[in-house]
Amino acid sequence: MTKKINAKMGRREVLAGMAAGGAVLASPTLLRAADKTIVLGTWGGDYGKLLNKNIEKPILEAAGYKVIQDQAGDPERRAKMAAERMLPRGSTDIQAVNGSSMYQLYQQGITEKIDYSKLKNADHVLPQFKHEYGIAQIYSGLVVVFDPNMENPPKSFAEVFDPKWGDQMAYIDIQYTYTQIAAALAAGGTVTDVEKGYPMLLASREAGARIYPTNEAFAQGLAAGEFKVGVMWKARTVQWQDKGIAVASVAPTEGAIPYESGFCLPKNGKNMDGGYAYLDALLEPSAQLAFAHDMGYNPTVDNAEVPADLNAKIGFTDEEVANLKSPDYGFILENDSKMKDWWDMKFKA
Repeated sequence: MTKKINAKMGRREVLAGMAAGGAVLASPTLLRAADKTIVLGTWGGDYGKLLNKNIEKPILEAAGYKVIQDQAGDPERRAKMAAERMLPRGSTDIQAVNGSSMYQLYQQGITEKIDYSKLKNADHVLPQFKHEYGIAQIYSGLVVVFDPNMENPPKSFAEVFDPKWGDQMAYIDIQYTYTQIAAALAAGGTVTDVEKGYPMLLASREAGARIYPTNEAFAQGLAAGEFKVGVMWKARTVQWQDKGIAVASVAPTEGAIPYESGFCLPKNGKNMDGGYAYLDALLEPSAQLAFAHDMGYNPTVDNAEVPADLNAKIGFTDEEVANLKSPDYGFILENDSKMKDWWDMKFKA
């Protein structure tokens, strides 16, 4: 009898031990610890380093989070998200992409609608950058750029695209979308009236306007004095000025076209709470100001007070902000291939 009782007690002890072990494995403390890991999809290079310097280390790591950066280009990461969309859990919790990519991913059903009630900084996001498909972290605008030593520099997109400049005007190949939108505005149309701007662009090209493959090549040509006028993101001109390149800029009378870089949340992210924690962190005034100093981009919140001298370099006046001509991402998504074909086969030919 004693042996049977001991055997039964032994089994009960084993079962109790197993239950206790299960309780430990399911412990809320351990689950919360696991949820402190955030996997971020982002570009590498300087941007990835600045995210770590200005957001991850001072804000998230200080709060106990561990951030892992999954670095790749925007197209590659979007393709990976599309491939993972049917999986119960994807490989990232949050993604850094440009504005049009945020919109595209949402339209494809890959990313979450942002629940702003989960963000303590939500009320400070500027209305232009508070999207249901994502949140803009930083922004700049496509502006008129020119050699500061020239007399009577252009003040509008229409003046920039005037054939009178000949080979003293330059385009950037990878900016074909925004250049066509700028030409539409120059021709008196809206951001979707791109065909209205085609005659102006063709006349400029036929007059000898140059085409550089990348932003960096454009900067090299500008520094070498190969041309005098063009269009470019204001933030880039600030970076070039800091490197000693002679360049000035002005918001065009038609309205600058904002470029935004932002973040969105995959529907199948493993750690949705961690994704929201990252969103809140990037909206902190300290993080926003750090990127203004380091990259020359403007804050997307109303409580990050940029110093007057820096704002004079990177910012826009209240009137210029009100005059921003935001691109229609739906139009771009639907017409991008058509715009690229025109650019390659008609404009560049």
